[in-house]
Amino acid sequence: MFREAAARLPSVFSGFLPGAPFDDRSAWRNVADELKAHVLKDAEAATCRSWSVIRALDYRQFSITGNRADFEAAYFSRRRMLNDLVLGELVEGEGRFLSSIVDGVMLICEESGWQLPAHNSYERGGMRHPLPDVTRPVIDLFAAETGALLATVAALLGGPLHQVSPVIRSRIEHEIHVRILAPYLGTHFWWMGNGAERMNNWTAWITQNVLLATFSLDTDDEMKRRVVEKALGSLDCFIKDYAEDGACEEGVVYYRHAALCLFGSMTILDTVAPGSMAALWTEPKIRNMAEYILHMHVDGRYYFNFADSAAVIDPCSVREYLFGKAVGSEALAAFAARDRATGTAPHLPEEWNLWYRVQELLTDVRLPDAAGPPAGDASYPGIGLYIARDARFALAVKGGNNGESHNHNDVGSITLYKDGQPFLIDVGVETYTAKTFSIRRYEIWTMQSAFHNLPTFGEVMQSEGAAFAARDMRAVFSPEAAEISLDIAAAYPEAARLRTYRRTVSLRRGHGVEIIDDHDGDLPAILSLMTCEEPVVRGGSIHVGELGRIEIEGGGDIEIETIEIDDARLRISWPSKIYRLRIPLVGKQLKLQIV
Repeated sequence: MFREAAARLPSVFSGFLPGAPFDDRSAWRNVADELKAHVLKDAEAATCRSWSVIRALDYRQFSITGNRADFEAAYFSRRRMLNDLVLGELVEGEGRFLSSIVDGVMLICEESGWQLPAHNSYERGGMRHPLPDVTRPVIDLFAAETGALLATVAALLGGPLHQVSPVIRSRIEHEIHVRILAPYLGTHFWWMGNGAERMNNWTAWITQNVLLATFSLDTDDEMKRRVVEKALGSLDCFIKDYAEDGACEEGVVYYRHAALCLFGSMTILDTVAPGSMAALWTEPKIRNMAEYILHMHVDGRYYFNFADSAAVIDPCSVREYLFGKAVGSEALAAFAARDRATGTAPHLPEEWNLWYRVQELLTDVRLPDAAGPPAGDASYPGIGLYIARDARFALAVKGGNNGESHNHNDVGSITLYKDGQPFLIDVGVETYTAKTFSIRRYEIWTMQSAFHNLPTFGEVMQSEGAAFAARDMRAVFSPEAAEISLDIAAAYPEAARLRTYRRTVSLRRGHGVEIIDDHDGDLPAILSLMTCEEPVVRGGSIHVGELGRIEIEGGGDIEIETIEIDDARLRISWPSKIYRLRIPLVGKQLKLQIV
């Protein structure tokens, strides 16, 4: 698909700028006054803060304790501060922030490594080295982000920086060549793609930022061509792992680092090689990838989540809007425009990609005149995900397998919202540590099927790996109902002594949700249900806060476990306490009626 575009590359590439340069004062004067005020407030605050200190010991902490959050807080604070200062200088244009910008640029250039400690490896899943080797740079997600950031600074603030000293731009160019371009062209990193090997968000995310760095610096045409040809091959390796339905198996959070970065790559390529992407913008798969986030939305900040995604995510930005426009999806563009308008910080103060923030300030986003039609049902057979809705309920049932990227051993799990509020939840993932992406991943409770809306058999849970999968998944949608069924027995190991476990989930539109679990096995079965509203058991009913109730047939005495939530990442989505109900199955069938 993408490699074919190599035949459409020009002999000389067109120029590329990641936004309006400093000298284009009319563009920056046209930024809305309200946005300018936010930008200048953040820039002024940045001048009052000290740059973070990063010691060798801070880098080594990941290898010593597994903690990655402390180093990353210091690392990303530098990049956000530089973002804030650069945007302040661009919108004001008076030189007030230049000295601090130079400090930030040189400080980042002098870091021993731009890769995170958690990614300091030369092989997929290989040993994480305790310190960066300056003679063998690693291109990870954030080394590439850093290269793109500095290249964007050089492209947009080149004139003022040159007046301070021509050394600044030459230093940026040197570091990007040594840390990004030379290893990109001279080394094979796993995320570049290799035949049938499965890729993930890394491929699109890094490829976009390598392209951004290459063309923002205006490198020579020979290097540009070599980078583009390699990038096209990587994008093919990335998109091959998507089904035609366009679903992101990593969840909605990673859509923004996967499909949206594919869009960013295509945007750069179409600018420097006009028309090279023309045939691809109309590809149904790419349009489906773009619209995925639209169908995953529930209400407000709530989205259907699984894998390492969170239930509450930031509003859409101009990138989703532009993606919708590019693929001819007015539904996505309208959704993104409305969603973006509800945000309280449209200048993206927590973002470290300067290109995204510049786009946010300079792009004219047109709000639709009227609200769009309500979201409807959605089918993603490529990952075994089905979504059904009516006026009150929004339901998602996930099949798939336990070998998917960022997997949580959650085959057959259900997520349910009522009146826009979470009823049965997917907890999500805690703050990343060394354990998160290690052989001990499934010791973490949020990764275990027992803490999803799934059964356990004599304390035996689902196992990880692609072989542990849903079987015979079916979905039938009609105006009156949606019925989704699957057999999840194969998601459990032999120790579960389970022959079949067919789950049938039905949304009777206007009447509620029915879950029927039929099973044939030898061990005691207990169904877990996860809620963030406190459940109260009254006879054969479970009252879930004020939202509604669950009527149970075929269940024994119900236990309620309170789980304290103190992890910062989980607290974005959930209150300080969530709950797990454990419902024993007393026969071969358990029926739940949710109203």
